[in-house]
Amino acid sequence: MMIELEDNLTHLTLNPAVGGSIVNWTVRATGQPLLRHNDEQAIHTGLPGKLGCYPLVPWSNRIAHGGFDNPDGWLALTPNSLTDPLPIHGSAWQHGWQVVSQAADEVVLALECATPFAYRAEQRVRLSDGVLGIELRVTHLAATAAWHGVGLHPYFPRRPGTRLQAKAAQVWMSDASKLPTGLAAVPGEWDFQALKNLPEGAVDNGFCQWDGDCRIEQPELGYALECQASGADYFLLYCPPGLGFFCIEPVSHPVNAHHLPGRPGLTLLEHNQSVQLNFNLKYTPL
Repeated sequence: MMIELEDNLTHLTLNPAVGGSIVNWTVRATGQPLLRHNDEQAIHTGLPGKLGCYPLVPWSNRIAHGGFDNPDGWLALTPNSLTDPLPIHGSAWQHGWQVVSQAADEVVLALECATPFAYRAEQRVRLSDGVLGIELRVTHLAATAAWHGVGLHPYFPRRPGTRLQAKAAQVWMSDASKLPTGLAAVPGEWDFQALKNLPEGAVDNGFCQWDGDCRIEQPELGYALECQASGADYFLLYCPPGLGFFCIEPVSHPVNAHHLPGRPGLTLLEHNQSVQLNFNLKYTPL
């Protein structure tokens, strides 16, 4: 069942049954899409990756080597997507979420999951004066500790004039399997210290030492989004050429962090300990 939220400026639809996903977020006065617009066909796929935004719990992106080490030993993982040979984006997106509470401008969703270990995820989605606020929290429920990461996977419209500003110090270069190979200085065409157009070529990389701020300008659509994340020192930028969308994903850790030295950005949670990520997106007419 779809849930609708509204404030004085924007309107939002969610589908808790499909991975706790946001389906659409639009401007009330004009119908302009603030996230990639999704029609009935996209909605009926039942796939969060066809919708507007979905939660990444208890990790973001890909994990190599068929699993990872936890304090009580090796945790084996199997591929969980038809489009990727590696386990990707955790497990929360593959389950229906429950509605905990609902008001005209706010909903709280929750999921209790047993795979790949027991956890509870909560998502609070709120609209207020054109600001979409998402709080994502995961609590470890298993008796033995495990490594956790969190993220959000929003899809934004891409037009020829779409511009991005997001400051990062370094980027993880990656191989053909989209796994990181090493840290590098951000190349010029991927440097968004100042507002600039998105790259022409494909990008699917993790950026680090991010301050959590980003600005997306959509001159053709008549608005900008001012975004601010906490609990996310990294973002993933996904720009597939010619598809009409791009993703800038606030995440707590880089791709394959479970196998990187020091497990950057991951948190070892004991029973009943939690980690949280917040993301606010503010709509401003241009």
